Amino acid sequence: MPRKSSKKESSEKTKDPKQTEAPKAVEAPPVEAPPIETPPAPEPTERLEGERRTVPPNHIFIGKKPVMGYALSTVMQLTQYDTVILHARGRAISTAVDVAQVAINRLGNGQFETRSITIGTEKLGEGAELRNVSTIEIILGKK
Repeated sequence: MPRKSSKKESSEKTKDPKQTEAPKAVEAPPVEAPPIETPPAPEPTERLEGERRTVPPNHIFIGKKPVMGYALSTVMQLTQYDTVILHARGRAISTAVDVAQVAINRLGNGQFETRSITIGTEKLGEGAELRNVSTIEIILGKK
């Protein structure tokens, strides 16, 4: 009596051998990227117009960092200098006020005070993108 073949064996026999082989990968020729042209860096002694300002060490520009980082920096500067000036504009104004209050009330132990607060407006952008941005300058000092 002939042996019965399983379904698996019979299906393997009927398959086309060309279909069981994996297709070969076709290698594409390497693509060379065009060279990126970068402008030459200016000499360290060369100063471009409007590039960098020299800022005194007792000026602190408030940005997006946490309040306590700026407050600790303010107190450290106040130990070295008689006054520290906090500069902020736009959304950072509320952070500058918080920094001044934390430096005076929490970290200062009554040693520091607010000397003056100046508010103003700066024009940013050019042409159609010209807009007004609010600014604040808070001067803190030792009592």
